[in-house]
Amino acid sequence: MISALRWVTTVSRLVLAGVLIVAGWGKIGTPALSVQAVEAYELLPESLATVVGYGLPILEIVVGVLLVVGLLTRAAAVVSALLMLAFVIGIASAWARGLRIDCGCFGGGGQLAAGVEPDYLVDILRDFGLFVLGVFVAWFPPGRFALDSVLGLTPGQEPYDDFEGDDEEPHEKETD
Repeated sequence: MISALRWVTTVSRLVLAGVLIVAGWGKIGTPALSVQAVEAYELLPESLATVVGYGLPILEIVVGVLLVVGLLTRAAAVVSALLMLAFVIGIASAWARGLRIDCGCFGGGGQLAAGVEPDYLVDILRDFGLFVLGVFVAWFPPGRFALDSVLGLTPGQEPYDDFEGDDEEPHEKETD
């Protein structure tokens, strides 16, 4: 059971990391569009929206890389869960206020062209699912192939415990 949990945590960690890295990478090359996407939500003052627009892609990539390598896993998972919760709240707020914007989740963003409908429900469900993954990864040990395990940064787990083989209890030797 412990072995299966570690694999589920590993897959959750990698899915979350992949989404964060792809989202950050899609925005980092076009910071002006990232700022425009943040401003479109009409939630932050312009100066703060600019800081968030420039900083968010960097934060997403850094947190994603930490999750891939399994370093500071719990902290990275908490940050990712908080980011996803903020995204859910922001998208829900835009929807409730009747804004017609692209979420800007993977680049682009801003006002939608005439005749284009927003996919707010899909965006909210996706980000809420990622929020759940972030909470799951934060709650449980970092999983397989995590530097936290190798470096002994996981409470209750010995260094290299992750690489010793099966977590199952050893079978007793049969006697004749």
